[in-house]
Amino acid sequence: MQFNHDNMNGVRLAEELVNMLDTDNWDVGALEELLARFFVRQAELDAAAEQGLRSWAGMLRSVFTAEGEDVRCAVVNTLLDQGVRRVFLTAHDGMLPHMHFADPQDSVIERVRGMTAGGLAIFITEAGGARLGACARAGCRRVFADTSRGGRRAYCSARCGNTDAVHRYRGRRGTPQARAG
Repeated sequence: MQFNHDNMNGVRLAEELVNMLDTDNWDVGALEELLARFFVRQAELDAAAEQGLRSWAGMLRSVFTAEGEDVRCAVVNTLLDQGVRRVFLTAHDGMLPHMHFADPQDSVIERVRGMTAGGLAIFITEAGGARLGACARAGCRRVFADTSRGGRRAYCSARCGNTDAVHRYRGRRGTPQARAG
């Protein structure tokens, strides 16, 4: 499956917000930098906006961890109800035509909600309901949007996949202490 990576800002922003929840990097400055990377204009945040985004990121996590297409669709529909008031097609700043899910004059929270809920809905539609997930390595809480050719990604990164493979290998061979005893 081929994805248009230029149209994935909403999905990638959702992924980054969720993954930021479990880091020591969740603060106003880091959030403003993240939003700027994803072209969210006028993203100056105060404490209330920061808290609103934290709450929204917690809700976004449930899309990535949903068990099955029906549950994932229901979760995204809830997010769409809460996050999207208007949908329109636009071309600006030399960009190709793309969809907006919030008005430019909406608050930063409303724009992030619209962008992430709408982006996730489009991605899920294009991916046939799958390709969103949480890392399979025990103890890792990171989430991901799988844009790989095969669509069988189970880990947030190659590092987590390799770590898990080493643990499985060592578990099959037994510990050095178990072999010596």
